[in-house]
Parts: sequence; C-alpha cells; structure tokens
Amino acid sequence: MGLATARNLQKVGLPFRGFELHTDVGGLWDIDNPHSTLYETAHLISSRRMTEFAEFPMGEGAPYPHHRELRAYFRDYADHFGLRAQYAFGRRVTRVAPEPNGTWMVQHEPTAGGDAVCEHVAGVLIANGTLHHPNRPAIPGRFSGRVMHAAEYKAATQFTGERVLVVGCGNSGADIAVDAVHHARSVDLSVRRGYYFLPKFLLGRPTDTLGGAVRLPRALKQYLDGLLVRVVMGKPSAYGLPDPDYRMYESHPVINSLVLHHLGQGDITPRGAIVDSEGETVTFADGSRGVYDTILLATGYQLHYPFIERSLLNWTAGAPAPALYLNSMHPTSDTLFVMGMLEAAGLGWEGRNQQAELVALYLRQLQDGAASAQALQAIKRRGVDARVRGGYRYLAVDRMGYYVHKASYQRMVQRHIAALRKDLRQSV
Repeated sequence: MGLATARNLQKVGLPFRGFELHTDVGGLWDIDNPHSTLYETAHLISSRRMTEFAEFPMGEGAPYPHHRELRAYFRDYADHFGLRAQYAFGRRVTRVAPEPNGTWMVQHEPTAGGDAVCEHVAGVLIANGTLHHPNRPAIPGRFSGRVMHAAEYKAATQFTGERVLVVGCGNSGADIAVDAVHHARSVDLSVRRGYYFLPKFLLGRPTDTLGGAVRLPRALKQYLDGLLVRVVMGKPSAYGLPDPDYRMYESHPVINSLVLHHLGQGDITPRGAIVDSEGETVTFADGSRGVYDTILLATGYQLHYPFIERSLLNWTAGAPAPALYLNSMHPTSDTLFVMGMLEAAGLGWEGRNQQAELVALYLRQLQDGAASAQALQAIKRRGVDARVRGGYRYLAVDRMGYYVHKASYQRMVQRHIAALRKDLRQSV
C-alpha cells in the first residue's frame, strides 16, 4: 500500500518522502524482512489476474504466486516507476504529531540504532499495514508448553515430532495445519465458529475468476453461492467442524480445500474452543482433552499505529477501527490519511490502488481549490458512509470492522475519482 500511495502521489506531481522499516521494498511479502509474518509455503489466496496492479501486470506463471515471486514483483514495480529514491530505508517512525501551525512533526530513527530525527511535513499518509501486529488471546488455565503466534511461524519443521494444536481456522490457520501434518506427531485444530471453505480451483480455473457476469440481488447471490459451496465442498460439520451460523460473505471465507481433505483422512483432529489447560493438557468446550507440546495461535492481527494518538485518527475506545470516510479519509483533517485499512473479498491490489488514487487526487485538487475537492471535503465531514457494506451484515469481529463490499466501495471511489479527474483535466 505504501508503494501504491507513492506511485499515485508521483502521478499527480505531489512531492513526498517515504519511511520504511526494512532495507528494501516488499513489506510483509519479503520473508527476509524481520517484520514479515510470512511462512515459507505462503502463496496468494487470490489469483494473480484478480490481484495485480492494472498499470503493472504480473508476468505469466501459476495462478496463485508464491511469496518470493511477489517480492520480486514489488521490487520491479518500485524500479519501474522510480520510487526508491523517495524512500528512506531502515527507518522506524516513532512519533507523528500535529503542530500548532497546521504541519505535522514526524520523528524517526535508524532501525540499526542511532539518534532520532524530527521532520516537519504538510501531511501524513499512514501505510504501515494491517497484518503485522499479532492478536494474542490468553490461553485459559496454565498451559506449560510452547505458545506461539502464526506471525512467528516460518516452516513446518518447527513442529517436527511435536503434538500441535492450531487455534483458529482462517486462511493462515488452515495453511499451517496442512503444513504441520507432514512433520508433527499429531495436529489438532481448535475452532470456535463456522467458516465457509472455498476451493482455489473450480472447473480448472481460479475460483475468484468465476461468476460476476450477471449481477444478482444480494440475498439471492448469498443463497446460490452458499448452495454451490455446499455442493462442491460439503458442509463443514461433515468434517467435524461447526457449520457457519451466518450467511455467505458475512465473514471472510477460507480459500483452502486441503484442510478438509486432511480432516477427512484423520490427519487433523477437529476440536472446539479451549476452556482450560493444566500442564500440557488442554480441555475443550465439549469436555474432551488433548495433550500438546505447542499451541499455535492463528488468531489474526490487530490494527496498530503506535506512533500516533488514537484520538487523532478518529478512533474511539472500543471501536475495532478508526472511523474514516471510505476507510481512509479523516472527517475533519485534510492532512492525515490511513492507507490500506481495507479488506474486501476480491478487491485485490488494484482496488487498494484506487483508494490511493482518490487520496492523491483529492490532495492535489484541494491544493488547487477545485470544486470537486471541496465537494468531497463536505461529504467526508458528514461522517462515514455505511453503504460501503453493500447491505451485508458482517460478523461483529475486529477484522470485519474495516471490511467493505467490493462493488459498493469501488463505485463510490470511482465516482469521486471521476469528478476529481475532470477538474484536473480542465486545469491543465
């Protein structure tokens, strides 16, 4: 998201400076980055053509690229558009605060050690990601074995000969459980709620490339797609997992059929929620017990902006995410933006790039006094527009707090972009 933001600022001619913790571009997709939460077997869970940037397509290759191919893609992107020169690498931003004169103070320091530096800038665009700060719920009781988060997992050899309990069955949890089967002594999977499981391929094609030619009413689409998933994959309860108590698309689906395969073969044992532990023994909600050497928490991530006060982001206590127009634009500030705080089925990087284009155009046109920017300013000051959910009743979990409906979101973003572009053309 940082690269997309930089590219769009470049396109509208706004000077910028980027700060990056690591020594190169790629973010989480660079497994050699000490801050990366990737594991060796990680691939995209959306296909390359549904994910790539429109102005910089990926090369040919497998539909679901491996993370090392994606690292190369982002480095090529940065080189192609000449973005590296605007970045300070190996820098940690430690504080961002407003100044009385309307500028912002940005304090940063070398990650290798050294003195902090303060700079003053006209605006701040935060693009430090959403999947880097682990959510670590406490294990009930007194478990004496190893507890690790999926963020610390790199390869299944970490589990060689061990009795492993994976807690959570999102996409990472499912991947890691499948990996562990080949090295661990045993693998159990603790799940509190139901999930919809989708295959990566259907009829020989990536699943996310199918459908969409005909727009269906929301309720009908949920029903038909849910029915198709049950026909193709079966009900999760057939594999010992709970069935979803919500409708299709009201939570992020799991793109993994291998986990069901291994559950069906008995390679993975399904378990319920943990209610207690003592030593190496864990007790589950149904009264059953298991003995484990390692518990791996595949329990997701929390939004984390430690360098800025939450109140400055319009983030109230108890809310899962800052309240921002189109998940990016502060209702009252025109100099502070959060980039990429966005999840949606099928949005891809191009959908996020459109968010960056909108913000860059808005800044440029606001600077030029364009009527389109002033109109958008008035809209965002009225508050967050709930229509970006498209009428879906998303689950009340933190990650879904910044989830949007792809088509609804893109329609709103593209409408604003069109107005801003029109004014930009007229001013050139």
